[in-house]
Amino acid sequence: MSGPVNILLVGAGEINFGSVEGPWNHVRYYRILGPRLRVVALVDIDVSRAQAAIDAKLRSPAAEAYAQCKAFPTVVDAARFLLSVKPQVAIVGAPPFARGTDIVGRDLELQLVEAFPTCALFVEKPVSSGSEDACWRVADVLAKKHALVGVGYMLRYLKGRCSLLTDGLRDIIRDNGLVVMGTNARYIMAYEWARKFAWWDKTRSGGPIIEQATHFCDLSRYFGGDVHLPSVVAHTVLYDERPGVLSAKQFDEDLIPPANRLPRLTSATWKYDDGAVGTLTHVIALHGNTYDTEFEVYADGYRFKLVDPYGTPKLSIRRPGINEEEIHTFTNDDPFYTELASFLDVVEGRRLGKDKIMSSYEDAIKTYELTWAIRRASEAAAVGYTQRTAV
Repeated sequence: MSGPVNILLVGAGEINFGSVEGPWNHVRYYRILGPRLRVVALVDIDVSRAQAAIDAKLRSPAAEAYAQCKAFPTVVDAARFLLSVKPQVAIVGAPPFARGTDIVGRDLELQLVEAFPTCALFVEKPVSSGSEDACWRVADVLAKKHALVGVGYMLRYLKGRCSLLTDGLRDIIRDNGLVVMGTNARYIMAYEWARKFAWWDKTRSGGPIIEQATHFCDLSRYFGGDVHLPSVVAHTVLYDERPGVLSAKQFDEDLIPPANRLPRLTSATWKYDDGAVGTLTHVIALHGNTYDTEFEVYADGYRFKLVDPYGTPKLSIRRPGINEEEIHTFTNDDPFYTELASFLDVVEGRRLGKDKIMSSYEDAIKTYELTWAIRRASEAAAVGYTQRTAV
């Protein structure tokens, strides 16, 4: 297809319109589609914020794409308006508490497939902040309706189909008959510009593992395989412990109930079904807006290490018999672009088969289950702490 592509945006926040915190958003659709882009509606419960987002776009180079866009508080209201202009793609960037369940008001995916049966859904991670069982019920409905769905785990798309990190790295593992021994993920967040109360309230965001470190949990599963969830062990540094004091917050955390505040550090380990071990450390510690992230995969004779996947990704490889690291630096890589471009290729038939979407809804639920297992294990461990140095 070469005609206009009608897109429905759900959520007028940073996921769909950008943030000073970093590059993680879906504004790439204008770069991908250019003059073919038609944003037909923006759904957000805060209509004034949605209209402000549209007005800003009308003052930008993307003005033509938003010329007919209207703001609506609900999917139902948008559907009443879009009787003759049907969206081909819905980009679901609303907060996780608004989706991933079959509870009325928290069921955006179900609303969308009911209102627009032929519309493909691109859903932001995590799939929800509700129960895992509810997510599986949503997945069942989406499957029965043959909905095309992708989830925004963009690190699987580093360098696209030619990436040494994704398919290429897995090719090395397969071609050399390797068995993954372990994975190690480290995610150090820069928190100074993170000011959204919803993010700092784990009853709304799900917490730092479910909402943020989920990318590295997903990458861990991508290389390690399915996780034996009962094996998960985790510990945290809590907000009211001396190591948990944060000096650069730019909001009043006292407005968040103490029980809902985020842990500052989470350390977790688990066993994969195939016998390997996974580890994850997530820390809310850095100032400014530059994160520090690394991910490693170990196998007999090999170590693969990815550094700075959100910025300029660098992959180092240690091979048998060679002491020097083999370094691959990926400049000008944009996995968000590749992710959305690949999804739109499938929607428009340039790539055939749902297998071209590297993160399905069902697979994303498995990552969601792992993140919840980590959170529950860490909270259970915190109950038993016997030595606490309060602030």
